[in-house]
Amino acid sequence: MRAARTLAVTATAIAAVGLASPLAAANNGPSDVTVNPFDVHAGSTITITAKGCGHGGTVRSNAFPESNLSVNSNGLSSAIARVHDHATPGSYNLAVRCSDNSSVVTHSFRVLPGRGTQGGLGGSLAPSSAEMAVGGSLVAAAALGGSLFVARRRRVVGAGV
Repeated sequence: MRAARTLAVTATAIAAVGLASPLAAANNGPSDVTVNPFDVHAGSTITITAKGCGHGGTVRSNAFPESNLSVNSNGLSSAIARVHDHATPGSYNLAVRCSDNSSVVTHSFRVLPGRGTQGGLGGSLAPSSAEMAVGGSLVAAAALGGSLFVARRRRVVGAGV
């Protein structure tokens, strides 16, 4: 009796695992694709996330080079892409395709006109000629004022002795 019960429980467990395996292995392709930020300047980076790509995949668009999706521990796939510097402003589509599925999901985003700030360049830009002229005239004025002060101070000290 115990052997029959053990056999029945084992057969049920094997059947449950065997029926669940194809469901776990089945991949319906990418879903819940998000783009952050939706509005991006040319030359900036954009983050794409998708569900359903358990073995990674690719993201393609005319606005940036092809990027690979990497899978994190939560089962989300993500990619970071840098928008081309020469991307014209307007709406673009990106296509997400999983490595283990041929279905493709598209999502739109927008490239904004103009460039973002040039933060972080820290002295790598040369001063303009106007800035050089103003700086030179300030140095000349300081030198002239300092020499007049010293010359006047010398006469006052020499007159009282």
